[in-house]
Amino acid sequence: MAPETTDESTPDTPPTTVGVPTALVLVDVIASFFDEREANYYPAALDVLEPIRELLELARVRGTLVIHAVERHYPGLQDFEFGKLPRHHEIGASDAQYVPGFGPIPSGREVEVPKRRFSAFYATDLDLLLREQGIRRVVLVGVKTNVCIRASAQDAFAGGFEVWVPRETTNSNRPHLAEASLEDIERYIGRVPTFEEAKATL
Repeated sequence: MAPETTDESTPDTPPTTVGVPTALVLVDVIASFFDEREANYYPAALDVLEPIRELLELARVRGTLVIHAVERHYPGLQDFEFGKLPRHHEIGASDAQYVPGFGPIPSGREVEVPKRRFSAFYATDLDLLLREQGIRRVVLVGVKTNVCIRASAQDAFAGGFEVWVPRETTNSNRPHLAEASLEDIERYIGRVPTFEEAKATL
């Protein structure tokens, strides 16, 4: 009788923490979710800012490639996403502004990638940009875990990138969905590393 199979198996070899060309990808670290004056604000979002800041500062010191993937919709034009969500994150609007201190700096190692869907990869040049820089692993941080982080992680995996999502750097206003998303990422898509592992790989 063949042994019972499950989806609980583990890889043959543990992933390498250091020495893998890695990029830090910040997803939607913008006012919409972090400024209490904006419609999509939720208080728990503030909990991820300091861990993200720590990784961002470390990446800047080490010269790690940093990608700022941010929603940017065209003002006044229709967008398919608006069929599911009220009009939001239009170019120049207050909810689309970076959280102070989290926007790209002119170092030559930080790039803004505008997106009009949840995924940082869909219909953007992120995949091409990462491949041209020899990147093999992405550390995804930001909000929301069950929406833009989950979509970005799945597309990164589909494109052949290693995906790491540190638990401390992402959450959602629907905690149960955030937890389920992290479970799925760990099981099917990539890793939910410790914070120390995330720092080591940058």
